[in-house]
Amino acid sequence: MGEILTLEDALRRRAAARVLGQTFVFTNGCFDILHPGHVELLRRAGELGQYLLVGINSDRSVRSLDKGAGRPAQDERARATVLGALSAVDGVLIFDEETPLRLIEALRPDVLVKGGDYKPEQVVGREFVEREGGRVVIVPLVPGHSSTKIAASLR
Repeated sequence: MGEILTLEDALRRRAAARVLGQTFVFTNGCFDILHPGHVELLRRAGELGQYLLVGINSDRSVRSLDKGAGRPAQDERARATVLGALSAVDGVLIFDEETPLRLIEALRPDVLVKGGDYKPEQVVGREFVEREGGRVVIVPLVPGHSSTKIAASLR
């Protein structure tokens, strides 16, 4: 079960992974309304290394991204708790910025993972991760699953 971490906690986990020769994987998103596409992304991300850290946008950050009225549907602690309960997730970190670039630069993940709605050149932190010797992996979308569509259907 993944714990909710501070940046300092996450940096300690990253350092430990490095000492143990483990692959440290990072992905991020709002994860507002968890659906099968999210679960598949996290499962696949978890298979890419020994430690998966998930960065989630804070409530303020989600609102600034203009995800639509009433979003986030669940507050940041609820979203972090649900993600942390997934077996693939080792840790969850809530961030307040609109992008995770500061986290990526601090954590220096070996693998940066995003969903198939992104092209590699659109992935925030890609250039940094690749320059540091890491890689970016795009996980294909699971057709028919979208938080935006689910939220719209609930309105």
